Amino acid sequence: MSDDYPFPELTGAATGIGSMPGTDAREAARTSVGALEQLPFLPELPARGPGADMIGRSAGLLVELFAEVQPSGWRFADRPGRDTRRAHSWMGEDLDALEEFTQGYEGALKLQAVGPWTLAASVELRHGEKALADPGACRDIAGSLAEGLRRHLADVRKRVPGAQVVLQLDEPSLPAVLAGSVKTASGFQRLRAVDRQVAEEALRELIRSLDVPVLVHCCAPGVPIPLLRRAGVAGISLDFGLLTDRQDDAIGEAVEAGTVLLAGVVPSVDAEKSDPAGAVGGIRTLWRKLGLDPQLLGRRVLVTPTCGLAGASPAYARRALVDSAKGAQSLVDNPE
Repeated sequence: MSDDYPFPELTGAATGIGSMPGTDAREAARTSVGALEQLPFLPELPARGPGADMIGRSAGLLVELFAEVQPSGWRFADRPGRDTRRAHSWMGEDLDALEEFTQGYEGALKLQAVGPWTLAASVELRHGEKALADPGACRDIAGSLAEGLRRHLADVRKRVPGAQVVLQLDEPSLPAVLAGSVKTASGFQRLRAVDRQVAEEALRELIRSLDVPVLVHCCAPGVPIPLLRRAGVAGISLDFGLLTDRQDDAIGEAVEAGTVLLAGVVPSVDAEKSDPAGAVGGIRTLWRKLGLDPQLLGRRVLVTPTCGLAGASPAYARRALVDSAKGAQSLVDNPE
């Protein structure tokens, strides 16, 4: 088994997917840093409205590409407008809060941004069709995103100089992009599937252009694990409950190659009972089924909620992160 992989040395670690409930950036940052000792993350607060949502927030990172909200959703525009300024303002507020609660912090820190294929499947071109329909537009989005992410990473390093930054690309639409099931802007037809090699190469080029470990999060069924591994991701984040037996071999090969698995096992919406140790039971079962060394569980698996926590109550969101951390530690204390 390969032991050389570009990911911070973490043992029994947990993290969040990205979104948190409410509109208070300081409270969200306090919760992230306080509940997650090894891998806190920059929270996203979509309840604030356009520009704080997943798509608008990442569209605000693009360089020389601008987007605005239309009745149909986000659409590219000729110049930056109110929605772009709002996205920049929310991001600045979030970074200020993170900086406040990470004074003197040294360790891994996770940032999130929507990946190029989900952006292309979500944002419309000026004439109204989704950017995914235009290969040239897809290339422009990937290039613009890469430049924007480099600037974003540089900003975070200045604010938190002791951080080992990890970048998460959110690609919930990637399976649909590859399957040709993304609906057109009208909703009456579906866009042609993107060739898997083209999708893989775009991700590979983006990852290579960044000097940080990159993981991909996908909370949809059918996560293309081999494609992501070949593209060079350091980790794959997924909803563990959506995995099928057909993906077992792909997971085993990825772990053997050094890919970190971020297993979403803690409910992301309010749950009455709390059983952190029980939540990771399925991970142990899969590990035994694949014949993997149980002593590597704490290093090759990070525990997370199943998805973002924007729909949870603030109290439960904190509990979900704490439970994720407890579940991760149980993999170290009791790997068998």
